[in-house]
Amino acid sequence: MTHAVERDRFGADGSEFDFWRDHAQISLQPVAAPSVLGLFALAGATFIVAAHLAGWYGNPSTPEYLFPFAALFGGLAQLLAAMWAFRARDTLATAIHGTWGSFWLAYGVLYLLVAVGTLTTPASSSGLGYWFIALAAITWVAAIAALAENVGLALVLLALAGGATCSAVGLLINVSAWRTTGAWFFVVAAVLAWYVASAMLLESTFRRVVLPIGKIGRANRPGRVIRHAIQYMEGEPGVKVGQ
Repeated sequence: MTHAVERDRFGADGSEFDFWRDHAQISLQPVAAPSVLGLFALAGATFIVAAHLAGWYGNPSTPEYLFPFAALFGGLAQLLAAMWAFRARDTLATAIHGTWGSFWLAYGVLYLLVAVGTLTTPASSSGLGYWFIALAAITWVAAIAALAENVGLALVLLALAGGATCSAVGLLINVSAWRTTGAWFFVVAAVLAWYVASAMLLESTFRRVVLPIGKIGRANRPGRVIRHAIQYMEGEPGVKVGQ
């Protein structure tokens, strides 16, 4: 009797995997690509702040309208994208949107304190420079990781990492040329992030490649129909890992 039960549980070949495969109940909860929101938020916040740092605009009242955009659009939206990327099992997007979303929230709080007069505008600060050291260290690693998946995203992260590095140097040694160079890197990163997010959005709605972004191992030519392999038995059927 015991041997019969064991055969029923572990299958004819003694594999417990067969038993759980046949008896498992799967509930699918599809998630839209969170990086569309995350990259648009990154592009918007990075552009408006970088343009200010590059000297394109600015006056004594600038912090009053800079902090809410940076904190809510750049920070909150990216943190939400990071949590949804976690649900989509996309480690890279979770790390990047979580890191930069937290940074933009902190940056928004910093400029809120400037707006209410608690702090002065941090044109040069070694403390703020260390913020960018941490950002640069994380973003360089993420850029290398992105090369395995998406060339377009890798270029976004390389520009961000370059901007963070230049900003860190400029703030630590108080050289405006480095800070301005960092601002221009951030402008480039914002434009690239907008392009990649736009390409992902158009691909999602038209169900075909409209703008190529260099996805590794997947359709990249405009007009190509997207094909998603059904993951079974290692993954959940019909659920794509990542984005």
